[in-house]
Amino acid sequence: MSDARLKFTDPQSVAPDQATLPFGRHLVNSGAITQEDLVNAMGLQARVDARLGDILKADGLINEDQILDTLSRQHNAQRINLERDPPRLGMADALPASLCLTHRVVPWLWIGNTLLVATNDPSQFAHLRACVGHLRLTMLPVVADGLLIQKQLNRLYGFELAQKAVARVPGVESCRDWGRHTRHRGIWAAAILTTLGLGVMLAPAMTMGLAIAWAVFTLILTTGLKAAAFLAQISKSATLPADTSQNLEAFRLPRVSVMVPLLHEKEIAGALVKRLSRLTYPKSLLNVVLVLEAKDTITRATLAKTQLPDWISVIEVPDSGGLTTKPRALNYALDFCHGSIIGVWDAEDAPEPDQIEKVVMRFHQAPENVVCLQGILDYYNSRSNWMARCFTIEYATWWRLVMPGMARLGLVVPLGGTTLFFKRDVLEKLGGWDAHNVTEDADLGVRLARHGYVTELLPTVTYEEANCRPWHWVRQRSRWLKGFMITYFVHMRAPIQLIKDIGFLRFMGLQTIFLASFSQFALAPLLWSFWLTVFGVEHAGLTYYGQTGLFAIMVLFITSEVLSIAMGMVAVSGRGHRHLIAWVPTMPIYFVLGALASYKALYEMVAHPFYWDKTEHGVSQRTDNAQQDALS
Repeated sequence: MSDARLKFTDPQSVAPDQATLPFGRHLVNSGAITQEDLVNAMGLQARVDARLGDILKADGLINEDQILDTLSRQHNAQRINLERDPPRLGMADALPASLCLTHRVVPWLWIGNTLLVATNDPSQFAHLRACVGHLRLTMLPVVADGLLIQKQLNRLYGFELAQKAVARVPGVESCRDWGRHTRHRGIWAAAILTTLGLGVMLAPAMTMGLAIAWAVFTLILTTGLKAAAFLAQISKSATLPADTSQNLEAFRLPRVSVMVPLLHEKEIAGALVKRLSRLTYPKSLLNVVLVLEAKDTITRATLAKTQLPDWISVIEVPDSGGLTTKPRALNYALDFCHGSIIGVWDAEDAPEPDQIEKVVMRFHQAPENVVCLQGILDYYNSRSNWMARCFTIEYATWWRLVMPGMARLGLVVPLGGTTLFFKRDVLEKLGGWDAHNVTEDADLGVRLARHGYVTELLPTVTYEEANCRPWHWVRQRSRWLKGFMITYFVHMRAPIQLIKDIGFLRFMGLQTIFLASFSQFALAPLLWSFWLTVFGVEHAGLTYYGQTGLFAIMVLFITSEVLSIAMGMVAVSGRGHRHLIAWVPTMPIYFVLGALASYKALYEMVAHPFYWDKTEHGVSQRTDNAQQDALS
């Protein structure tokens, strides 16, 4: 590129009336908009945290080219095309990545001792100069498209940011050291298996008695937690004020960024854009970031065939040496988000149209320490087959009764992986997500609680696909169980400190959510064996517990099953789920595969702790209206 193509004027030499002419006045004078358009847009700008150009563009009154041309005239700055004339890779040395991300600029070219910096908002350039004053740099702005600036930031600083994304969470709160001790874990696992084998061979009755004792103890814990959460939830209204959108004019609306991780998606992009286009939050304030791995050629080809609106952008996460996980991708994309509220959706999600309004309103109303809002997941394909019905029942119980009840009790809330919204400053303070944890959401829920922050359940629904194939279900559930146990061991490194951080009651809740729940899956066959007594078969536990003890255990087991069925009935009693009531009694059969998933999880905890067993989607057919699919 020849320097002769560049023409710059000292800003001090521009005529005063031209230098101070507002952006909107430039547009009116050029005939791009009318005076009435300008007045209406400025009235809206008083209520939303968006630039005037973005508001006018969202309303279809101007396009990006007109915005860039106007900014160039207003600030007497050269307009450039970063697609045609990208910066050399060596320009990354001119400014630090953190500064460029904060100000959304990219160093473009040296002209002598002057650094030309591409910006999409020259009005903020004085602030950038103040921030680099200690570097004694002479800088001039050039105007460029914001999405192309983002693309070049990704190109120049990608490897550095990818390395940072792997280790954002402090080591003491991360599981990344887990991968360094594979041999030690193998030795421990072999020792435990050998001990169990010897116990079964040399003292079978005692081994059986101890296993039953642990199974019964953890069953008491999980049953008690479910009962307490159930009672807490049904005893109080769980809804926010109905007409939250009517109060949105009372304060200035913030920008909201939502990240959507994608991996090996062949057809999801077009449907995703259709679903997200139904969102009613002002598009000038909405920043949806599609996040894909740089080596994911399948998704890249899919997106290349899809016309994306201006409020949706794409970030490609560079390869950083082998680790390819959703939390790593989220950490990387977080730096490119524009909003003060950060959300996460999955690729197949269909959020309710007013979901963002509800999030914004609740954050505005909630106490300062409420920094995370978790929405409710529902499933559009609950009629696909028996497994889809049971999956929907299970998670209707979890999302509508257990988790809200736990939140009301003040317990630690293990987050779901989607329909999550955070205050950005706190999320960055905590280091985002643990890039190595395969249940990064549950881990983040624990870390939020440990740092004194509160998570609330928000009554807004996102629809997605219920897992309805047995082996796919086992793979998904084994990843969740593996991540739960790794999260448990990470936070139990210093149990006394954990109790100090969250209190004894929440400490016991955490033992129940993670350790006891996993134990129930792994020891389920042992508990099922008590059904043999109904048919007159003498149980092996008779030696240690006698008839009275076995009867008490059987009563506990039946009570737990009855409670689970009752909760399932309540959870699906609403209009959209009543067709599932008849299937609730079959739930004990549905959980049979959970034992297999737990054993797969135990193996992978030792051999492949960071392996991400991706959930398969697109098995069930649906229309573009996921809510209608769910209710039909």
